[in-house]
Parts: sequence; structure tokens; C-alpha cells
Amino acid sequence: MLQVAWSPVYNHPLPENHRFPMVKYDLIKEQLQYEGTLSESNFFTPKSLDHQWILTTHSSAYLNKLLNLQLNKAEIRRTGFPLTKSLVDREIVIMGGTLECCQYALETGVSLNIAGGTHHAYSDHGEGFCLLNDLAIAANYLIAADLAKRVLIVDLDVHQGNGTASLFAQREDVYTLSIHGQNNYPYKKEWSDCDVALPDGTDDERYLAILDEVIDETVRLHSPDFVLYQCGVDVLANDKLGRIGMTVHGIKERDRLLFNVASSKGIPVVASMGGGYSEKLADIIECHANTFRLAQEIYF
Repeated sequence: MLQVAWSPVYNHPLPENHRFPMVKYDLIKEQLQYEGTLSESNFFTPKSLDHQWILTTHSSAYLNKLLNLQLNKAEIRRTGFPLTKSLVDREIVIMGGTLECCQYALETGVSLNIAGGTHHAYSDHGEGFCLLNDLAIAANYLIAADLAKRVLIVDLDVHQGNGTASLFAQREDVYTLSIHGQNNYPYKKEWSDCDVALPDGTDDERYLAILDEVIDETVRLHSPDFVLYQCGVDVLANDKLGRIGMTVHGIKERDRLLFNVASSKGIPVVASMGGGYSEKLADIIECHANTFRLAQEIYF
């Protein structure tokens, strides 16, 4: 059975004019249940992550500043969020969700977190709507717990996973792959193990051809035994922050390609949803829902 991390705390209230549509987390769940793709039994409520696992990735000084709400104004501004205890608590639950997904994926081949994909968080600071990095924490957990020897992080959000790239710059047991917009945030990119920077307006055909080639070569050369997938949908043509030209159908085929590669090789995969900022909320929900539909179709 497909297991999906979801919690009511994912929909943390923010100022009305905030551009990140957190309401999507409830709506994705409601849509998947309404159409019958998933039922209530497919969803689990994650627990707050034990701090010992956060500290495999983030500095104790930074974690203490978060827990005690001691970020300065510049640090808060960099995250893009007003800092509150409930926001920090939410982030720690999301981290727990991705780690619990890892356990389920080892059993069934796949598991998904409706939130997460917080790839802009560094060891000692957050930025770009990310306080802690669930992808990095999960990779470190898998290796420390001897559940994987080599982890591949595939980041297909329109924004480069700069925090993730930085965290694993000197590591051979975690391979970072980022396909992103070359003219988009972050404007100062880090070095992933493999970066593919796409020009504005890249369409479905070009994107899928690149992904097909790159993912096949990466898996062949680096033989990962676990995949962490950041599947942001801000590559959609009408995304306010995106600048890439993909359609809803193209993004679905992107996810299908990734899941097919992982399933055919017997590599467990955990997907975190990442970004999506289209003016049409229905498009965001449809793109994200397709990821769950495909996981259900391909694996179960």
C-alpha cells in the first residue's frame, strides 16, 4: 500500500498576501481521496523528528537558534517566512515525515511526503522558504542507519537545490543531481555533482529528452541504492516564479520517467513535493496529484 506523509500542521497559517500557497497540502489530499486514487488508510501522520537526526545535517548552533526563535532580522528575511514556534514545529514534523517515508519505501519501493523538498536550507541557515533540509537529513539518516550505501538526490524543482549541493559537496556516498532554470533563484548557484541549467521557456520535449539521458547515465555510473526525489512543479509554464515552459502533461511524464527508472532497477524512492507557484491553484494541485497517481499506478 502506498504510504503518504500528511499532517494538519502542514497548512501553517501565514499572512494572506504570502505567495507560497500552503493550502495546497490539504487540497492534494482531498483531491486524491475524492477521486478514489487514495483512501484515508494511505495517509499517515508523521511525528516530530528526533533532534539527533537533524544534527546529522544542521549545526547545533543553528538548530538552537531555531528552537529558541533567535534568528536575527536578516536571517528571518532570508527564509521568506515570519518566524514563529508553530512554523519551526511544522518544519520538524515535515522532516519526520520524509524519514518515515524512507522506512515505507524500503518495504514497498516508494513513499511520498505531501510537503518537504526543502532544498535551500544549509547546515547553518535557512533560505528560500526552507528552514531545514529534509532531503539531506534523509540521506544522512539512510547512510548512518546502514539502510543505504549510496544515495542519489534528484532535484527537479525549477530552483537549484543549493543547500543540498553545499551539504554534500565533499561526499562520495551522496550524489546530487539538479535540473533547474539557469536564470532563476538562487542567482549564485552551488556546485551539485551534476547540474543541468535550462534556458527560459524550455518545453516538454526538450526537458524530457535531457532528463531521460541524464538520469539513465547517472544511475548507470553511480549505482545508487536509494533515490530521494524533489519533484517541484514550478517548472510549469504559468508558474509565477518558474520561467520554464512545461505543461501539466509534461510534468506528469517527468515523474513517470523517474519512477519507471527507479522501479525497473529496484531502487526505493521517496518523493517530496517541493515548490509550485502558479496563479492557477488548480494547476498546482493537478501537477502534484499526478505524482501520487503515478506512484499508485506504477508500484501498486
